[in-house]
Amino acid sequence: YTETFLVKFGMVGDSKVKVPMVFATNLTPSLDKPAADITLYRQMIGSLMYLTASRPYIMFSVCYCARFQENPCEPHMTVVKNIFQYLKRTTSLRIWYPSNSGFFMQAFSDADLGSCGLDRKSTSGGC
Repeated sequence: YTETFLVKFGMVGDSKVKVPMVFATNLTPSLDKPAADITLYRQMIGSLMYLTASRPYIMFSVCYCARFQENPCEPHMTVVKNIFQYLKRTTSLRIWYPSNSGFFMQAFSDADLGSCGLDRKSTSGGC
């Protein structure tokens, strides 16, 4: 699926991006910045949301970008494209859910209390 939507959105070639989102990325509504294509932005976010089922570690980055679907600007699109660049570099990473046997998964959460610059709410760094 990852390779299919990378081709769909024109993200082919090599990538050197090592993380889905750069540390301390601070997105705001950016009303003074040029607007991005809202339909393309929503399609990209939708594809990423579907992918979080097998790659939950990108959930924070994707949901952070999804907050700006109402009025996306170029800085938002740049961050989403960075996530795609990361996925291009790591297409072999995923969680495999076997259908013929049970499996055990252990997850941890790291909450960041009050650091969201938009509404000062807690944001989670895990699932």
